[in-house]
Amino acid sequence: MQKINLRDLYPDTYKTDVFVDVAEEVLAAIRGQEQDDAAYERRKFRHKAHYSLNREDGIENDALNRPLTPEEILEQKQLREEVYAALMKLPAIQARRIYARFYLGMTVAEIAQIEGTDRRRVWDSIRRGLKKLARLLDTAR
Repeated sequence: MQKINLRDLYPDTYKTDVFVDVAEEVLAAIRGQEQDDAAYERRKFRHKAHYSLNREDGIENDALNRPLTPEEILEQKQLREEVYAALMKLPAIQARRIYARFYLGMTVAEIAQIEGTDRRRVWDSIRRGLKKLARLLDTAR
């Protein structure tokens, strides 16, 4: 028989030390469970699962997506206007393909299929258009 302290096993229930004699099989089961719990905690920490804000109360969303300040909203609006104005200065085909790719979320293959042309031509047109767009935005600033 071995003595165990119930305060170690149940700290919320026992506020003072209470020693109890238990059989070897019971002690082995308790130690095995403690080892399993420790292994679980190590795995949880190793895989970075030791923290979670997913309580369905919106705290995770608030922590990850902070609200924009009025200055940031104004800057985003001005940047969108600059990009749109520069996009309108591109040749019509490049502007249409860039708009379809980045604003409408279409793939290069979808754009090529709709226009009845080769994917490489669409991809090259978008690439050249983006370079020209970057130059236009740099000169605007």
